[in-house]
Amino acid sequence: MALSLVGWCITGCDSTPSKAPAEATKAAQPAIPEEMDSAAKSVLGREAQVLAFGDLAKTGKPQVLAANVVPRTPQNTIPGTVVTRAVVLEKSDGKWAEILRADEHLKNTNGFLALSPLGSISGWRLQWEQDETKGLQLYFTPVKGEVDSHPAPVGVRWNPETKRYQSMDRSYEHFLLESASLGEARSKLR
Repeated sequence: MALSLVGWCITGCDSTPSKAPAEATKAAQPAIPEEMDSAAKSVLGREAQVLAFGDLAKTGKPQVLAANVVPRTPQNTIPGTVVTRAVVLEKSDGKWAEILRADEHLKNTNGFLALSPLGSISGWRLQWEQDETKGLQLYFTPVKGEVDSHPAPVGVRWNPETKRYQSMDRSYEHFLLESASLGEARSKLR
């Protein structure tokens, strides 16, 4: 009995680290479905990375958040992933369609999103989170622009009333309408 107690103590005091938690973490990450990966690559090219997928907007339709990620994200105090282009794709009636795009500007199917910088943007620092009730919430911060230094992030979320992604006001509480063009309309008087 004493011998089995000593044997139990020795095996219970093993100091070698277990690899199971790291392997379990890798296994816990769901694999990206081939169809979603293929849809992302068809829109953004072979360098596209799927960042999130599933019922992102809580509409019952599958969506994909994909981007062309900058391989070496510049380090600074703003968190997020630096991307040159990002899209949200939605599958409807068996076909994938682009419903949000971030490239030089932020756009949805109705036009340019409010609060988008006026000048072209070469890259965005993208942050995202999945809320259980509101769905996917995106925050785009311009990395560099030609004209506009626009340090505040532009919040974007699915608007269930208009059934599209729209930008949010600075308090992230109210949706803002799109514009067919960028900038202010100017007329010349003769």
